[in-house]
Amino acid sequence: MKLEESQQVPKLDYYGGALGALFPFLVFIAGVITIALSGAPDERGFWPVLILGLALGLILCKDRTAFSETVISGMSQKIVMIMITAWILASIIGILMTLTGFVEALIWLSNQVQLTGTGVVVATFLICCVVSLSTGSSFATILICSPLLYPTGGILGAHLPALAGAIIGGATFGDFIAPISDTTIASALSQDAEIGKTIKSRLKYVVPAALLALVGYFFVAYLNVSEIAIDLSKDLGNPKGLPMLFVPAIIIYLFLKGKHLLHGLLFGLVFGTVLGLILGLLPLTEVLSLDLENFAAKSFIIDGINRAVGLSIFTILLMGLVATLKASGLMDQLVDFAATRSKTEKQAEGWIAAVMSMAVLLTTHSIVAILMVTDFTKKTGEQMGISKMRRANILSLIACTFPFLLPYFIPVILMANMTNTGSEFDIPAVSPIEVGLYNFMSWGLLLMALITLLFGWGRTKLKTDGEE
Repeated sequence: MKLEESQQVPKLDYYGGALGALFPFLVFIAGVITIALSGAPDERGFWPVLILGLALGLILCKDRTAFSETVISGMSQKIVMIMITAWILASIIGILMTLTGFVEALIWLSNQVQLTGTGVVVATFLICCVVSLSTGSSFATILICSPLLYPTGGILGAHLPALAGAIIGGATFGDFIAPISDTTIASALSQDAEIGKTIKSRLKYVVPAALLALVGYFFVAYLNVSEIAIDLSKDLGNPKGLPMLFVPAIIIYLFLKGKHLLHGLLFGLVFGTVLGLILGLLPLTEVLSLDLENFAAKSFIIDGINRAVGLSIFTILLMGLVATLKASGLMDQLVDFAATRSKTEKQAEGWIAAVMSMAVLLTTHSIVAILMVTDFTKKTGEQMGISKMRRANILSLIACTFPFLLPYFIPVILMANMTNTGSEFDIPAVSPIEVGLYNFMSWGLLLMALITLLFGWGRTKLKTDGEE
């Protein structure tokens, strides 16, 4: 798999120089944090802030035609369309699984094994770790698991912020270490490191972080017992929807076979629809029905697309704004500044982490950030004798912390949005702030990153031939 080369865009100059280029982002970040702290219902509340940021950028940019073209170029990137298509299909699949009674089936199954509260949160984290390791995608894990596990855990009395944190925490696990994860591939290949050996070297980071996360989920869930009283002696749920388990299973299987994201999700949707119809779990009217009086069509597919609209528009606008920052050359200046101050191995590692952190915080996209700092990381690391795998691991440690903790990043917003799937069962949603706060997996990786940089954890010597 090859990394996509970034599109060539003209350099943008701003009135006010660097401050003018940064100002739209500062307004965006301030607005998003304010809205998130105020308990924004979903990412639609961020649309006006993004439009304001783009408008400010247009006003401050000296060449407004070039600015406009850069925004459109950023919005039309292939990765944007892949993400939006995945969200739409996964959202439709989530509604399909709910309509066919799979959530009730999970509740019934949990009741049979006496699994409630604390056990649900711990099991959710472990299940999502397996799914993310299999799919290599944090987005796919959140989209597949949330509509199934969040309502189930909520009904069974799980602590909701911890439950949401367990889902995104499990998604983070695979994003860091899965062989087919885009973060793993980008970080390793950008440093010319072998993916297999790089994954093996990450065990020393991911295992302690996962154990810390597991302990954290257990105690938080245990100390925050839900006020919902559940009588396990009663028959909860309904096992009729259990055959629908084949739907996520076949999707994961296709991902394991290396099939395209669109292939897996679209095939899973078609398979699930046919299976639901054959078993009598999905009424034909839910597939498509016409309301002639109101000139409207009704379908679970339409409902799924509507659910994905908010995040899709947010992503399109955000990637347009990110493209303008890349075109301003600020990141290139930051890289050059850091390169002149990396005099020792420890300093070089610190600057690699710092520049990667700045790139992630400003672009809000881990893969874009990795590609932006590739040359600096490789050149600085080679000069200071930092091994290929260690450079790749530092990049991934940063890429799997901030985007999964801060409320204005897509994974956190996506997870918060997916907690709305519990509304049909009167399960309240969780805010982006709570999602990041309870993602103990990313907090564990952040701790491992600090230990790595401060104390040299995982550092290896290079042989004369440059191999580790």
